[in-house]
Amino acid sequence: MSTVFNFTFVPWFRSVAPYIHMHRGKTFVVGIAGEAIAAGKLQHLAQDLALIQSMGVKIVLVHGFRPQVNEQLAAKGHTPKYAKGIRITDEIALDCAQEAAGQLRYEIEAAFSQGLPNTPMAGSTVRVISGNFITARPVGIVDGVDFMHSGLVRKVDVLGITRTLDMGAMVLLSPFGFSPTGEAFNLTMEEVATSVATELQADKLIFLTETHGIRVNPLEPASDDNPIDTELPLAVAKKLLADSPAPTEPTDIGFYLQHCVKACEEGVERSHILPFAVDGALLLEVYVHDGIGTMVIDEKLEELREATADDVGGILQLIEPFENDGTLVKRNRTEIERDVDHYTIIEHDGVIFACAALYPYPEGKTAEMAALTVSPQSQGQGDGEKVLKRVEQRARAMGLSSIFVLTTRTMHWFIKRGFVQMEPDWLPEARKRKYNWDRKSQVLVKKL
Repeated sequence: MSTVFNFTFVPWFRSVAPYIHMHRGKTFVVGIAGEAIAAGKLQHLAQDLALIQSMGVKIVLVHGFRPQVNEQLAAKGHTPKYAKGIRITDEIALDCAQEAAGQLRYEIEAAFSQGLPNTPMAGSTVRVISGNFITARPVGIVDGVDFMHSGLVRKVDVLGITRTLDMGAMVLLSPFGFSPTGEAFNLTMEEVATSVATELQADKLIFLTETHGIRVNPLEPASDDNPIDTELPLAVAKKLLADSPAPTEPTDIGFYLQHCVKACEEGVERSHILPFAVDGALLLEVYVHDGIGTMVIDEKLEELREATADDVGGILQLIEPFENDGTLVKRNRTEIERDVDHYTIIEHDGVIFACAALYPYPEGKTAEMAALTVSPQSQGQGDGEKVLKRVEQRARAMGLSSIFVLTTRTMHWFIKRGFVQMEPDWLPEARKRKYNWDRKSQVLVKKL
């Protein structure tokens, strides 16, 4: 039994280690919907956050309290009122919000103060520090609706939060802010988390929500043919928002997505929407290659893009050394010029550092990814993964259900990224006819 464990543990740990290394010293802002705490998920979330912090990540935790405030209102015989997805906070709702925030802050601090016995973090101490880090202003009267004590973030105490994080503590923020005159305002978790992530220029903004993320076809029901889109380029996310109705409910497509887009537009490179219903969702998203939710990513268009005729010379220069040592099959200039629109490239300052081509076989609902190449100068920096993700998106947009590669040298790289080895007979008929049986390339397939 221990041999089997060793056999699975070692490759697993090796696959996780690069992500541990990559995230050390980074800052994550994590927004947890109040529904997650109402659903009894706090204990496991506290364990996972403590684990992530122990690996050198600085964490700002922002909690929501929508259901908890509504519960307090119901107990007082009042109905929650909303407009444009924002709570209208009268005097009674403000009292309820203060009570709910106080109770939740107590519960969260308690969850991190138990020494986490019988958990992966047994014996650890996590300092949680909260305070008046947010200055707020009133929403005011919008389209004739007086939002009363509902507010928006006016200012974030970046220095105070940064110093607290540098002390090794986790910062806990409630969706509350105060005006310079001491007036309290009820804020939304989503806006607080986005504002803090933007002001800190955090490395990640993560929402743990009721939704599982954004589907490949967002308006169609969840199914095996309509999985979560694990990576949305910012431009695609903005178009999706523009094409969707204004969100009012947390389950609406744009409810969390609008905040992810705003954060990415203002300098936060990666924003995530994760399901709190999945145990370990945070760990799966942060330390596993494909993740579990939707990540909105600000890929600079001048860096990652589809190739044009002007790029043929750069592509040839990039792949030539790999053709000479037998890693890649030789392609002549005419072939690359003819197929240049099949190529995706990464370019820095006019130099092409990575490329891959996509050749569709619609009859088999699949496509071949060929000539995936990363310059030796930028290997280990994730350029191969960026190109792979973009190629996967192109294939999905064509309505294909899988991609495949033929390789003689790099099969382990692909297997770590979700490809599965198949026999050459699996290949579409048109590709099988061109298969070089002497080269004995491995056929690796990834379902999309």
